[in-house]
Amino acid sequence: MNRLLLVFTFYTLISATSSAQQPSRFFVVALAQEGGHHVDYVKAAKSWLNSLAADSNFTIRYLTSTRAINTALLDQCRLFIQLDYPLYGWTDTAVAAFRNYIETGKGGWIGFHHAALLGEFDGYPMWNWFSDFMGGIRYKNYIPGFVSATVTNEAPRHPCMKGIPGSFFIAKEEFYTFDKSPRPNVHVLASVRERSYQPASAVRMGDHPVVWTNDHFPARNIYIFMGHDPGLFINPAYSTLFRNAIFWAAEKDALR
Repeated sequence: MNRLLLVFTFYTLISATSSAQQPSRFFVVALAQEGGHHVDYVKAAKSWLNSLAADSNFTIRYLTSTRAINTALLDQCRLFIQLDYPLYGWTDTAVAAFRNYIETGKGGWIGFHHAALLGEFDGYPMWNWFSDFMGGIRYKNYIPGFVSATVTNEAPRHPCMKGIPGSFFIAKEEFYTFDKSPRPNVHVLASVRERSYQPASAVRMGDHPVVWTNDHFPARNIYIFMGHDPGLFINPAYSTLFRNAIFWAAEKDALR
């Protein structure tokens, strides 16, 4: 009996050591602001990402500015997550490296919320290339008082939308409007039903995509507007979308 126990213990230790020594599947860079009114969302996102990374064996480096972004860093990166970080104030080196990363398909990109804050802000000019990347849009307005709303899954066969119901509820968001819908220039995966806003809001744009990908660029990319409330991470539709997006963007053969 003791001998069998020793043998079992030996093989358990060997298996655990082998698992611990497995190389990381891929490397992720996640760019997020340190403060501001999205800080609670960023904290929740980091906690959720760290748990997923541990379970799924990938590594993450968090950045709070664009100063460290260059070609050498992005050459190592299979996925770049723009986690509630705006489009102004980037260094010239970061702009050039990021554009090359997307245009040459070195890795994937997921952008949230502030990644579509396109326009002139705080004395910084419009980033025209990024506007084209986002479907040729410009930020127009937002719902400062927040609303709940229903989002429609428009592409249930897309890998990022796998396991997500035909419609799902978002409890709190400040939905942006743009000068036009990006739909003619992108592949829309989900849109918000403006008539479902509670409380009702006059800040509307008609056709209102909130999740999309731009197939005109070599890098796998997906923009997910929802990214303000930390409570999103207890919403199974949102966490499924986020998880699907990570593995679709980072691993070209994932979820096929």
